[in-house]
Amino acid sequence: MAYKPHKGMTTDTIMIAGHNGEQISAYVARPAGNGPFPGVVLLHHIPGWDEFYFETTRRFAHHGYAAICPNLFHRAGEGMSDDIAAKVRAEGGIADAQAMGDAAGAVKWIRAQSHVNGKVAMFGSCSAGRQTFMYACQHKDIDCAVELWGGRVVMAKEEINPKMPVAPIDMTAGLSCPLLGLFGNDDKAPTPEQVNQHEAELKKHGKNYEFHRYDGAGHGFFYYDRPMYRTEQAIDGWKKVWAFLEKHIG
Repeated sequence: MAYKPHKGMTTDTIMIAGHNGEQISAYVARPAGNGPFPGVVLLHHIPGWDEFYFETTRRFAHHGYAAICPNLFHRAGEGMSDDIAAKVRAEGGIADAQAMGDAAGAVKWIRAQSHVNGKVAMFGSCSAGRQTFMYACQHKDIDCAVELWGGRVVMAKEEINPKMPVAPIDMTAGLSCPLLGLFGNDDKAPTPEQVNQHEAELKKHGKNYEFHRYDGAGHGFFYYDRPMYRTEQAIDGWKKVWAFLEKHIG
């Protein structure tokens, strides 16, 4: 299907019910018109609920998707995204259970919108790549998942803690939908060896997945506002994302 940009869109910051019904903020963007449009839930990375993720949410709307990006760091308070993210990191990150509850709230919200066609994907990078994979293993209410360089899918014993009590790789048998993974071969988290382990487990359980690995790219090679950005690899990676979503949610 040929790409048709949606030049008109609406955006807003709203409140949704997250983990345990707690109210959290979320950024939403949708194409102009009644749709129906496929839905996408974006989980933001450890640098925070930031400009990159706001712009990426709008990018999905430009490509014809109704998108929502919940603020997983809402409970850490108001302020600049860098400051809030630093506070969250200092506290050891957020609990997996809380992230899953917030993600579930975003999925529920987008599925309830009359302009959504009933198909929903989840997209996340860095820590959120991990959370996206974990969500797809624990829930059955998304139709496909996009994991970008998810760190700590494979975890050493010393990395297990009360906030992250189970390594996501150990949840692989529960993966309920097709998975796209994009990775840089120069990354240290995950390393190529960890990506190999991740893929081997997916193969072992007969899961529907596709992994693409890029030479000359490390962690965060989509981040055009950071030194790790890699133009050619990012362009190709986005082509892989759009083709995957078109195939699975239309």
